Amino acid sequence: MKIATYNINNVNRRLPNLLAWLKRARPDVVCLQELKAADDAFPEAELGKAGYGTVWQGQKTWNGVAILARRATPVLIRKSLPGDRTDTQSRYIEAAVEGLVIGCLYLPNGNPRPGPKFAYKLAWFRRLQDHARKLLKSGAPIVLAGDYNAVPTDFDIYSMQSWKDDALVQPETRAAYRRLLDQGWTDALRTLHPDKPMYTFWDYKRRRWERDAGLRIDHLLLAPALEHRLRKGGVDRAVRGAKGASDHAPAWIDIK
Repeated sequence: MKIATYNINNVNRRLPNLLAWLKRARPDVVCLQELKAADDAFPEAELGKAGYGTVWQGQKTWNGVAILARRATPVLIRKSLPGDRTDTQSRYIEAAVEGLVIGCLYLPNGNPRPGPKFAYKLAWFRRLQDHARKLLKSGAPIVLAGDYNAVPTDFDIYSMQSWKDDALVQPETRAAYRRLLDQGWTDALRTLHPDKPMYTFWDYKRRRWERDAGLRIDHLLLAPALEHRLRKGGVDRAVRGAKGASDHAPAWIDIK
């Protein structure tokens, strides 16, 4: 089973890019983030014609997450992250697909910092840790995939010079990500490619794509039940170079 995560950065604007990649790459499960579309504007019909069943949680203008399943219908488990009933931002969705539990997440960016946005990022991370711990206790085969807005180490970024004050690289952000891994989750791409940066995001500014000035912020974390079934994975970098592309590229893994 091929599982991918892709911050599409406006699903309707990038729909031709998404459909072209789906046709070429044929992933079995896709976690999409940053839909930037209200629920009734999500392109369910177009994705259905491409062979994908969908569940989604939209939000007008910002955020939004979705899970796509090839030739299958995801079974919705939840449409929000537990722990704060007042949180109205669409950043988490969870579904069962072909015997797996898939959690798709779009973690807050956290900029500018310090301030309320960074505090919200860290609070959201704590809620994710709590929920992830409960998921692990179930013993189920689980994938937590998405845009974590976290650069785990200096190796995961082309240079710290321009980013040293950014929320994505702060010690608190990295510590929160590390606490997730310490629960027992496997960072699939880093496990498969310990000696390659595996960038997934290139900012539109300062010709960062052309200079390969990238960051690894899109991650696929595996529960112990799946660790031994991990076979291969990568980043479809060419997608980032296409006309009208998102500033992210799809990251993917193959599970036996």
